[in-house]
Amino acid sequence: MDAPFFRAARRVGIVGTLVWALALVAGCTGSPSSADAERTTRQAAVPAAEDLQRDYMRVIADVLPSVVQIQGRNDLGSGVVYDGRGHIITNAHVVAQDRTFSVTTANSEDVLTAELVFSYPQQDLAVIRLDRVPKGLRAAAFADSSRVAVGQIVLAMGSPLGLSSSVTQGIVSATGRTVTESSGNGGTGATIANMVQTSAAINPGNSGGALANLDGQVIGIPTLAALDPQLGGSAAPGIGFAIPASMVRTVADQIIRDGRVTDSGRAALGITGRTVVDAQYRPVGVAVVEVTSGGAADRAGIEPGDVITGLGDEEITTITSLSEALAGDRPGDRTTVTFTRNGDERTVNVTLGEQ
Repeated sequence: MDAPFFRAARRVGIVGTLVWALALVAGCTGSPSSADAERTTRQAAVPAAEDLQRDYMRVIADVLPSVVQIQGRNDLGSGVVYDGRGHIITNAHVVAQDRTFSVTTANSEDVLTAELVFSYPQQDLAVIRLDRVPKGLRAAAFADSSRVAVGQIVLAMGSPLGLSSSVTQGIVSATGRTVTESSGNGGTGATIANMVQTSAAINPGNSGGALANLDGQVIGIPTLAALDPQLGGSAAPGIGFAIPASMVRTVADQIIRDGRVTDSGRAALGITGRTVVDAQYRPVGVAVVEVTSGGAADRAGIEPGDVITGLGDEEITTITSLSEALAGDRPGDRTTVTFTRNGDERTVNVTLGEQ
């Protein structure tokens, strides 16, 4: 996709919004005056607003105790309690290269210690485990991602700028987004498919926290916010992304059970590549730098020096576009790769491997 994105690092101010619902009443007999109609509308709006506020406060009471603040050597982020054994799910970019962390829960100022179980940067997820499970630690409930719908009201909970137990609200703006992260050094990070787009503010420090629905279930882990080039690269208001709960459960369950991810479900071509530009500095393909022995590209006869220009029906111009095209496939899928070799265009059939 064209818009750049940033991981929720600590660089942006805090934005919060509260939306009040107004219920309009119609269908009265007779012809009431304008003042009577306005009075009726106001009377109906107050209970509706109060009901919505009670929903918000109930969700916050249910979910916020499961959201923690995570402090590494250099990075600050959030996490969600995954089970009663002290496992906490967060973003891989929150744990970075650290192996030990300080954790603060929502209902206590005591600082707990935790160790890394496993980090899976390809999906930007990681699991850490508390060295001591405090009394009353509450695991969050995770929703079925297939039931997430555009327009649902959601609350984002985390520790933006170190302000623990902060809450913002919005709606699900879209589902099924494929997003490529910025790596923070000008390159690209993980390409993540099927992300939930939300208008709830995802501020620095919210990474790894909870995006919850009004049933008190976590529908995703807030991870990214879009950058607006017209705002000098600042965060684009109201465009954030969360890793869907179903993927979170898939990865977390494998890490807790096996100590690593054993079945990623992510397709791979089995190459190391770089973006190639033409004389006008326009990206025109991905040059193959290295081919993994026995991988999908190797089996298809693709060699170092080839320039990939297509995957299936998708045009490939950059390493990011190749990653995003692969994000829609699964290991074992058959597709075609179009590439040039010594100026000649070729197309081969490929059975994709696993990342």
